[in-house]
Amino acid sequence: MSMKTCNVLFLCTGNSCRSILAECLLNRVGEGRFRGFSAGSRPAGAVHPRALALLARRGHPTGGLRSKDWGEFAAEGAPVMDAVITVCDNAAGEVCPVWPGRPANAHWGFPDPAAFRGSEAEVEVFFAEVYARIEDLISRFVNSSPEVPGRLDLQRRLDELGKTAAETGT
Repeated sequence: MSMKTCNVLFLCTGNSCRSILAECLLNRVGEGRFRGFSAGSRPAGAVHPRALALLARRGHPTGGLRSKDWGEFAAEGAPVMDAVITVCDNAAGEVCPVWPGRPANAHWGFPDPAAFRGSEAEVEVFFAEVYARIEDLISRFVNSSPEVPGRLDLQRRLDELGKTAAETGT
């Protein structure tokens, strides 16, 4: 018997940094039980070069990554999502498409590394900090249950993690 995979779509406005990082992290940490996807409401058209460099340094495959419009995942034939998570404040306030399958929804806000201003070293550190925050939350999400959760349990866990992240900045 094959185990169900939990499909999770990460959304932000440009789909160039945070949602891409989350997609890659869930695909690694989820170990086949979870599959990450990402998209944006107004895609930037390219993945941010610093995000690609960070992912490559951390051993993530980057070959197929691209900035995508969220409409791709609302279209017929798209993978059915079990959860849709916004990772930036802009996307959290936008009206999303109707997702097939009634996925659980959550908001996990992270600061935008692409908007951070500072020296080269400060920008690199900021990208790494955001990556670490996303990694921590995804690890807690994936490791909170040995099996893929049902919809109600999934919604409860997403809400708890989002609340914890908002309260602690993690």
